[in-house]
Amino acid sequence: MKTGIIGLPQVGKTSLFRILTRARVEARSSPNQAHVGIARVPDARVVKLSEIFKPKKITFATIEYVDVGGLQKDREKNSASLVPLREADALAHVVRLFEDPAVPHEGGSLDALRDIESVEIELMLNDLEQASKRIERVEKDLKKKKETVLEAELQLLTRCRKALENETPLRELEFKPEELKMLTGFEFLSRKPMLYVLNLGDEEAADIDRVAEKYHLEKLASKPHTAVVPFCGKIEAELSELPDTEAAEMMRAYGLAESGRDRLIQASYRLLGLISFLTCGEPECRAWTIERGMNAQQAAGAIHSDIERGFIKAEVVNWENLLKAGGFAVAKERAQVKLEGKEYIVQDGDVILFRHSS
Repeated sequence: MKTGIIGLPQVGKTSLFRILTRARVEARSSPNQAHVGIARVPDARVVKLSEIFKPKKITFATIEYVDVGGLQKDREKNSASLVPLREADALAHVVRLFEDPAVPHEGGSLDALRDIESVEIELMLNDLEQASKRIERVEKDLKKKKETVLEAELQLLTRCRKALENETPLRELEFKPEELKMLTGFEFLSRKPMLYVLNLGDEEAADIDRVAEKYHLEKLASKPHTAVVPFCGKIEAELSELPDTEAAEMMRAYGLAESGRDRLIQASYRLLGLISFLTCGEPECRAWTIERGMNAQQAAGAIHSDIERGFIKAEVVNWENLLKAGGFAVAKERAQVKLEGKEYIVQDGDVILFRHSS
């Protein structure tokens, strides 16, 4: 999974990138230069099961983050900055809601809705330009020869262009499966699921769950393919530098139940409809990311295409039952390990051993 981090200048984008990836970031040499890093997805289930199996290797799921330059009033520079985001599965828009006299907001004041609209318009203008160019080309091709596929594409793109001209992001439109297939190649930015990261001041940590109401942003979370996560950037930057025990003490002092980093990653999974299943044994304990609703055979493909092709059966046990049993042998004695076929729908937290032909 790949997530692009976007926002206006001086909102805390690169700080968020550092917190998520633990990467050291150098200054950008050009507008379209992006910072790329990998974040480990926290998963207590992998840790606890590893205590039982004592594997040689522990592997967590990961998310790739791409941090691009802050969007400005220069459309040409913005277009260059947005290029690395085309392959992203989702976007995380960092919205500034903290005061800092040393770093003034480029808009002169804090206004979340204004900033959100400003960035959204840049995404839509970028998509509109791409859609318009393709429409022009398709219309020329249709004048030469009528083709059903091109006519369907023209109708779809015309609908997208109309929405964009009316300042409606494409993620808010509904598309049929065949339309989604046609749109895949365009990689429209405003169609990508959006996670709004509200970057708050330290003083708001205790009321972090009520921030959306305070700033009248409740409607954001109700929009299609959209989620909102409050985040105290300065606190999270300190937490990321501390050992686990000290970080836990600091969170308690601020009244935080969990780190913003963990909340943001979990929100990304929910937004994209992702879950994790686990594989456990002496060689390795590992979390695998798949789409919610995938069946056992499709999940096997996340490990290797050969396992998917040669799928026979899947031995499935809930991770908590396996943990309480202390291993597969006892879990089997308790009839907690189920033998499932290819159509079994994998659940979050399933521990699976795939049987397959070589």
